[in-house]
Amino acid sequence: MLQLNWLAIILSGITPMLIGAIWYGPLFGKAWMKEAGMTEESIKNANMGKIYGFATLFSVLLAVGILPYVIHQMHVGSVLQNLGSMEKGSEANLFFNDFIAKYGNEFRTFKHGAFHGLILGIFIALPIIGTNAFFERKSWKYIFINAGYWTMCAIVIGGIISQWA
Repeated sequence: MLQLNWLAIILSGITPMLIGAIWYGPLFGKAWMKEAGMTEESIKNANMGKIYGFATLFSVLLAVGILPYVIHQMHVGSVLQNLGSMEKGSEANLFFNDFIAKYGNEFRTFKHGAFHGLILGIFIALPIIGTNAFFERKSWKYIFINAGYWTMCAIVIGGIISQWA
């Protein structure tokens, strides 16, 4: 059976905090604040415990969501699920276990997961953030700062999960 490395999932889920400290700090902090309409005063008045708590929770949820995109072997398990792959000794169970034994480590590299993260960033994060930003009357600069951040996060999360999950 396919075993998940929950430590890798949790660790990859907290990487957006680390990336964000750099991305929204020295790299693009001032530009983001301007484009988002934020001020030092508005940041000081925020409930940072609530913000970082939910941001961490959402980042872990994102890591769990990225998991099936980078671990291709999960698709085989889902196809066989209704055929009895969980029933020890069943034909589907024997096939799945044999498949995992032979191919369980295929495409399990940081590079492969990072590539999938890039694709998710371009085709999921960018359209979602871009759509919201246009309705909020935000600039292209705002879109690229935020979509770039989430793309970078998806790249790192995908890489970590693919390599170690």
